[in-house]
Amino acid sequence: MSTAPSTARSKRSRAATPGTDAQRTATAAPPLTAEYRRTLIAESAYLRAERRGFQGGDAVADWLESEREVNLMLSRPAD
Repeated sequence: MSTAPSTARSKRSRAATPGTDAQRTATAAPPLTAEYRRTLIAESAYLRAERRGFQGGDAVADWLESEREVNLMLSRPAD
């Protein structure tokens, strides 16, 4: 029996730990596709309508304002 500490177990434990830096980096930002951009705009437009209780307003105006907002957000350099 060896008295030297086993590093194999600790390496496995660290590699299998959810939420490692590599995993967070890989899942932090989905790739920017046309579909993802459209999803961001749609969610923003929905939230605009929800904030006013889905009363009044204009769905097209909500969409266009949300599109401007998303375009501005996407054009900013990453921190």
